[in-house]
Amino acid sequence: MSDATAPLVLVVDDEPAQLALLSYNLKTAGFRVATAKDGEEAVLAVAEQGPDVVLLDWMLPRLSGLEACRQIKATAEGRAAAVIMVSARSEESDRVRGLDTGADDYIVKPYSVAEVIARVRANLRRLRPVSAGQALTVGDVRLDPDTYRVTRAGESLHLGPTEFRLLAAFMERPGKVWTREALLDRVWGRDIYIDTRTVDVHVGRLRKILCATGGDDPIRTVRGAGYAMG
Repeated sequence: MSDATAPLVLVVDDEPAQLALLSYNLKTAGFRVATAKDGEEAVLAVAEQGPDVVLLDWMLPRLSGLEACRQIKATAEGRAAAVIMVSARSEESDRVRGLDTGADDYIVKPYSVAEVIARVRANLRRLRPVSAGQALTVGDVRLDPDTYRVTRAGESLHLGPTEFRLLAAFMERPGKVWTREALLDRVWGRDIYIDTRTVDVHVGRLRKILCATGGDDPIRTVRGAGYAMG
């Protein structure tokens, strides 16, 4: 996985020392990191950057972590992300309240950085299983990121790096309609500026490879929207 396509973690905390500590350790663990210092900034960052995981502190200025979580989960970008609430509130009622607002996980302060990274990875295994080395199967297509092998109906297929990442995105979210812009962000990275027609070219190459051994085209074009698999 290239740095540009590594999972993005948004860290939301109003304490500069905590932001610096978590950012450094997450980057060291191989993640891309974005930061926000209050709840309103967090909601905007999710909409603009589409992170894979949000580490959201409960006590925030301008907009509480709870309200930020509600607003984040009301958006398509937020529903696609794992929100991990971070709080010094350790009572069961507080955990329930946090999870009821839409949070996917809950970490109690004080915490160890190792625990935070483990929770981030655990949530990513659900959202982006390929990044965690998990093999995927959709229909008769199987992708194994550990061996970099793709098969269809048992026949080996040879994909280039871009087509492999493109197929992984489709297979991680079967049925999801991906816009060209979303595929550019996921497969090429947000910092790479290329024409959206590049997506069409690579989807065409991927289709050709997938259908080389026979069978129907597993990728469908959704007119006016983008592409989906399954």
